[in-house]
Amino acid sequence: MSTKISNKAFLGGLAVALVLPLSFYFITKFYLGKHNIHLPPHYVVEGVDSQVVNGKMHYDTLYHTVADLVLTNQLGKQVSINKDLAGKALVINFFFVNCPTICPRLTGNIAHFLQNAFKKNDSTVHFLSLTVNPVHDSFPVLRTYADHYNANHDHWWFLTGDKKTIYDFARNQLFVSVQPGDGGPDDFIHTEKIILVDKHRNIRGYYNGLDTAELRRCADDLALLTIEKDKGEKK
Repeated sequence: MSTKISNKAFLGGLAVALVLPLSFYFITKFYLGKHNIHLPPHYVVEGVDSQVVNGKMHYDTLYHTVADLVLTNQLGKQVSINKDLAGKALVINFFFVNCPTICPRLTGNIAHFLQNAFKKNDSTVHFLSLTVNPVHDSFPVLRTYADHYNANHDHWWFLTGDKKTIYDFARNQLFVSVQPGDGGPDDFIHTEKIILVDKHRNIRGYYNGLDTAELRRCADDLALLTIEKDKGEKK
């Protein structure tokens, strides 16, 4: 018997490994309660606000809130990520269709290990893939690309639009590049990062989309965000 493991068997096994944490956290929700699990941290602290309440000083940490972005999805529809996806957690990455290196693997990983794991939670989770080469990646090109990866068009958008807008969003809203740039013809961002943003548009995690351990951590954190309660909400 061959000791080699097929790619299909490997992907299937890893998919199961990533789905299991999701089930575990929903069991945890009902039987152990919120305070027995550790929610993913908030990222990018902007400052601290203080006020006196009943004679005591109280401090509230202010976290960066991701601004809205309006682009065109693979169906040719102009969409707003904050208005059209209000109340949903976002899984965001950057790519371009003609990429011969990291992008095919990154997109495939999102399809196999994240989209498939959250099919039953598609009302609370949405996937966004933003092209860094919008001049070439028109929405029909993105539609073909999305179909190649069996993307659910209702819950995974491939977005194109003005390059400067996309690059400004990547640098100044999601902080995925430390290199300066203006989104001009010679500017280029190429990253394997996946960014997790909660329903309040606070950044909750960064993950290497090429690393299976990081994908599992992303799946775990995303599962936790789907059961996270707002302040004042009954437990």
